[in-house]
Amino acid sequence: MSMSKGIVGIILAGGEASRMGGGDKGMLALEEASLMETVIARLSPQVDRLALNANGDPERFATLGLDVVSDPLPERVGPLGGILAGLQWARKNEPGATHVVTAAADTPFFPDDLVERLAEAGGSAKTVALARSGERLHPVFGLWPVCIADDLARHIAEGGSRRVAAYACDVQKAAIVDFPQSAEGDPFFNVNTPDDLEQARDRSRREKS
Repeated sequence: MSMSKGIVGIILAGGEASRMGGGDKGMLALEEASLMETVIARLSPQVDRLALNANGDPERFATLGLDVVSDPLPERVGPLGGILAGLQWARKNEPGATHVVTAAADTPFFPDDLVERLAEAGGSAKTVALARSGERLHPVFGLWPVCIADDLARHIAEGGSRRVAAYACDVQKAAIVDFPQSAEGDPFFNVNTPDDLEQARDRSRREKS
């Protein structure tokens, strides 16, 4: 049972992972589970349905059991293309969905009440909401109304800023939701380097002990 009716989740996994030597960063092992599986387990109970945004051969994610949605544009535009992919997927496949929540595939400790709190702040059917912690904005952790899909497609097509925060804050006037640091640190700690992965594994073990 999801906490927030009418909200579907999209895990963004379209990055190049250059600092990890390339490949699918989300498939790296955290402990028994991969980063991606950990993110799926954390986000699934918060949404009605979940899909994955990734480019290339979708078969490499077959074991996850999720729809894999590629960016809808010929050129790479970063996470903004993944958000557009998620909005268009939701509109086509989940007619009852009013919003999409996005989360990064390399950020395994995000809050269990992420969707609930973003939805409270979004309030209106047309309001975008973004997560922030410790004065740092995390624009890929956001709530996006399905009804802005065409506006976002137009923004990209007309050469608007490719930065997620610029579109969300400057164009959509997003609501910002502050999440507290946990005893273990930033809930939005993300894995970019081999060092980060070791830190994440240590933190995961501590949180379970």
